[in-house]
Amino acid sequence: MTAAPRTASLERSTSESQISVSVDLDGSGSSQIETGVPFFDHMLTAFARHSLTDLTVNAVGDVHIDVHHTVEDTGILLGQTILEALGDKAGISRYGDALVPLDEALAQAVVDISGRPYLVHSGEPAGFEFHLIGGHFTGSMVRHFFEALTLNARLTVHLELRAGRDPHHIAEAEFKAFARAFREAKSLDPLVSGVPSTKGAL
Repeated sequence: MTAAPRTASLERSTSESQISVSVDLDGSGSSQIETGVPFFDHMLTAFARHSLTDLTVNAVGDVHIDVHHTVEDTGILLGQTILEALGDKAGISRYGDALVPLDEALAQAVVDISGRPYLVHSGEPAGFEFHLIGGHFTGSMVRHFFEALTLNARLTVHLELRAGRDPHHIAEAEFKAFARAFREAKSLDPLVSGVPSTKGAL
């Protein structure tokens, strides 16, 4: 019996941004990303590749004011799209854990596709939130993106930076750690029958 496709496509339009997102949770990691925020494009591309999620994101936002709205709204919509693609979550591994280095930076992510949104995010060095990566993406956007994604995908996520000095490396290690942990959590486990919860629902 062939499993149902775990795909979804959604759109979101506000006075601050117009965004469309498509995901295939059983893809190969291919991506087409255009948000108008180059470093964010780089991070979403890394997420797609390392989570083996096919991802298309098209976003037009008021980046002439700040990247904040575009990053937040993309996180919201990506989370909602992932939640829809997961369906009833039958047969998933549910939990994922990854420890990922990028040169001097080291990040750990633990993901539970729990249905209960909760983010614990720690370890970034003081001042990281103020640094402009690529001259346009503030370090604070990393946490803000994961807050929006976690809430809307209804995930429990613990994301910890263990080490790091370079802001680019810090952000990228965190995105890649999350991607690898999510890849494991969303994967279909042939030993799992139904939804992996004593409640019978996630």
